[in-house]
Amino acid sequence: MRLRHNPNAPSFLEAHPEIVEPNPENYRTNWKSLFNNDNPLHIEVGTGKGQFITGMALANPEINYIGIELFESVMMKACEKALDAGSPANLRLLRVDGSDLEKFFAKNDVDRLYLNFSDPWPKTRHAKRRLTHEGFLKLYENVLVDNGEVHFKTDNRGLFEYSLISMTDYGMKLNLVSLDLHDDNPEGNIMTEYEEKFSAKGQPIYRVEAQFITKK
Repeated sequence: MRLRHNPNAPSFLEAHPEIVEPNPENYRTNWKSLFNNDNPLHIEVGTGKGQFITGMALANPEINYIGIELFESVMMKACEKALDAGSPANLRLLRVDGSDLEKFFAKNDVDRLYLNFSDPWPKTRHAKRRLTHEGFLKLYENVLVDNGEVHFKTDNRGLFEYSLISMTDYGMKLNLVSLDLHDDNPEGNIMTEYEEKFSAKGQPIYRVEAQFITKK
């Protein structure tokens, strides 16, 4: 998700270290020290304007949440969302590239990972950029706990079909697959900004909960 460049974004983010962690590499293998508790850690790669991750943090105070977003102007919106929500103690944002996850998280650091409305990269030559490509799946497996889960939502059927195949080929178990999330009416669903927009137009939302199978 990109917005027009906001020249004030860097200084705004720097002014709110209580939300945007300035030195995430310092907490690799020890994120519990940042949150001062032993609660599970869930992360969202590509957090956008922050509606989902902030909503999840408010709804589940017993879980720690980290939203990851690369673009400063977008991260500024996510930070504002968190501030408007009272700066939840169980929420932090990282302005880093999702492809660099292993610089900031080690194996067993993360209990669950969310991907919401990722760029579909529809051209075949760009398949490796899709966040459900096997290269990214390996990256997620390397930071998740054993048998950890990836929860993925999209409005793009082509990307969803690709993702189901990619995850299955990787050896993941598909625990829940929905071809019309809102028709299924799942309990506790927190919508993203895109989800609200597309569902209001009657477009189906696709969702899967995929689990890595750790071999002993």
